Amino acid sequence: MSDSDSREPNRYAVILAGGIGSRFWPASTPARPKQLLPLGSDRSLILDTVERARRLVGPERVRILTGAGLVAPFRRAVPDLDDESFLLEPVARSTGPALVWAASVIERSDPGALMISLHSDHVIDPFEAFAGTIERACRAAATRHSLVCLGIDPTRPETGYGYIEVGEELGEQVYSVTRFHEKPDEDTAGRYAASGDFLWNSGIFVWRARDLLDEAERCATELRSALPLLGGGDADAFFDTVEPVSVDVGILERSDRVEVARASFEWDDVGTWSALTRTRDADASGNVVVGVASILDGSGNVVWAEDGPVRLFGVDDLVVVRSGDEVLVMKREAASDLKKLVTFLERQ
Repeated sequence: MSDSDSREPNRYAVILAGGIGSRFWPASTPARPKQLLPLGSDRSLILDTVERARRLVGPERVRILTGAGLVAPFRRAVPDLDDESFLLEPVARSTGPALVWAASVIERSDPGALMISLHSDHVIDPFEAFAGTIERACRAAATRHSLVCLGIDPTRPETGYGYIEVGEELGEQVYSVTRFHEKPDEDTAGRYAASGDFLWNSGIFVWRARDLLDEAERCATELRSALPLLGGGDADAFFDTVEPVSVDVGILERSDRVEVARASFEWDDVGTWSALTRTRDADASGNVVVGVASILDGSGNVVWAEDGPVRLFGVDDLVVVRSGDEVLVMKREAASDLKKLVTFLERQ
């Protein structure tokens, strides 16, 4: 047995923070993506995530995976970040190449280390339950050399999430994975939620960095030819060579070493403006307001008013956003399709 296998492995938290968050336009832009917005609390999502990660692994082992253009705004949001806190992607190639590259950096500097992959836009509560679930996942990854997903018990028939079908329990509420299921239609989501055999795929993962690299070599045809470039730390050449692919599709859905830890915490990925009805306090009529707004004879509205007041009268279930020089008004039910409008405006 090698020294790296016999000792307790160090743990690193890698925060995926390179997305733009176009479903939160016009407040979220390439220069100020949603990670910098107070969507889950009165503080920015990135600040909440970094502090959560530091409590898990310590400040010296937190790495933010992002592009160079976001370093300055992230440092303004979290002033004590240093250069070592960042892993800068030369170009965006989805989560597969990004996480495999991060694993190679960690493995070269600390062989045998465990890697906790987090997203910068999740709302998680309470921390103690989250830390307990991570601990169970780390034990599974360290002892069985598995790739562990954190799965969330569905609370509604959600069509915007992927699902994990659970198999045999392996101990400590960690299960084998029977199959991954992509975003279902509403009827199928209802069956999944009612069955008890399916969990939401949170996108939070735990694995040994070495094990992810091994499975990338074995499973990810999109990355295989570029993997030797990581040995010399040539990130530019690696990202220029690889095909974009998510870690779910490229590795997890093809691997036979994947397990899922059932989460014991509350979770939301804050994916659309409608999510604010779950993450922010509402008034007696179910309206959520961030900023200055007045609502009369209206219910179920989401209002974001950061650049001047917004007034609503006699309307229900709308999203109204006033940010910069833009005003957005749409039905809440259309929130998940906001990318269509953003694409339309870009073409104009």
